[in-house]
This record gives sequence, structure tokens and C-alpha cells, in this order.
Amino acid sequence: MRVALFVTCLADTLLPESGKATVTVLERLGVDVDFPREQTCCGQLHLNAGYVEEARTLARRFAEVFHGYDAVVSPSGSCVGHVRTHLAELGADAALPERVWELSQFLTGELGVVDVGSRFAGSVTYHPTCHSLRVLRVGDGPERLLGAVPGLELAPLPAAEECCGFGGTFAVKNAAVSGAMLEEKLANVAASGAGAVCACDASCLLHIGGGLRRRRSPVRSLHLAEILAA
Repeated sequence: MRVALFVTCLADTLLPESGKATVTVLERLGVDVDFPREQTCCGQLHLNAGYVEEARTLARRFAEVFHGYDAVVSPSGSCVGHVRTHLAELGADAALPERVWELSQFLTGELGVVDVGSRFAGSVTYHPTCHSLRVLRVGDGPERLLGAVPGLELAPLPAAEECCGFGGTFAVKNAAVSGAMLEEKLANVAASGAGAVCACDASCLLHIGGGLRRRRSPVRSLHLAEILAA
């Protein structure tokens, strides 16, 4: 199986650990991972902001770069959600989206594994991001993966399905509302009693992690891939 890593702009720029951890997990399971250096933005931001032609150009570029791979795996639910939902309608390869996977879906679905040989000491609560929950419908895959990690105590997150308030440009255009939603999420993270909060999207983790740091909270924000790679 020829597998490519789609690292995404945000992970590449601000959370490279998630991309490295994704490769670590896949290679531990015997998967050969390629990293196409020509990859750029998938166009999600452009489409969300109304720049359809720019998004169309990037969609076609994405299809060219990842053409020929049996699977494309990414540590970002939102970017995978965009590719799955919009790539074909933007005029790109209609067959490619079904081969693009968010990490937890690829592990539990395509590979059929939940125990990836991880070790982790401490308690973790899981935040199901909006795209992973409502667009990709990853279900309980991430929680099953976390539950199979020896030493990890999975703590329930109150009101887990509520948005953290990031929402891409929503956090910029509606900062006050976004901030209020974040405060609710942070309060629920604290109520879980966990030492770390985990998610499948770098964007939401950066939003939540920034709020935790401003609160001087000891709770860490960790990508699912980082925990599975430990």
C-alpha cells in the first residue's frame, strides 16, 4: 500500500509534532509513508472565506500531488473533511477523496487496529472536534484508540460535543462569541479532572491550548497522534 502524509498547513507551521507523530505510528505498524514535498494548502480556508476560484486551483493542485497513492493520511479532521466534501465539486479528481483519511479512521477502519503499541502515564479527556464529529463522523474510534493505551486513564469530558469556539475564521470574525465558547470548553476540561486534553485537529488544540496557557492551567493539549506515538 502506497501511503502519503498530508500534513496540512497548520500542522506544518504550528504543530509539526502531530505530523511527525502520525508517521511514527504508521511506521510502527509497518506502513511505508511518503511525504510529497510539493503539497500545499488544500483550499479549505479559501473556500470558507468565499474565494472559490482560489479554492478550485488548490483542489486541483491537491489532486495532482496525491494522485497515485492508495491512501492519503492526515492528522487533521477539518482538512480531511474539506477534501472529502468539496474536492470533487471543485473540479478535482472525484475518486481521490474516498482515499483520504483522518488518522483515527485510517487506523480503526482501513487497518482495523486499536492497539498501536503505545504507552502513556496519566489521565486524558477527549474533545471531539466539529469536523471529526459532524462531517467525517469518526464515531468512537479515537476513544477506542485511547482506551487501548496502557497507563492511560480516559476521563469523560462534560458537554463533549459542544464546539470549542474556534471554527476557522469564526474565531476572528466573532471573537467575543468564540471566546465565550472557549471559556465553557475550558471549564469542562477542568471539570473532567484530566491532566491532558486530546483532539484530532491541530486548529482546535491550538485554540484550547492557548486558553489553557492564559489560565496558567497545568492541563496539556495533545494531538491524538502524539499520544499514540508515545
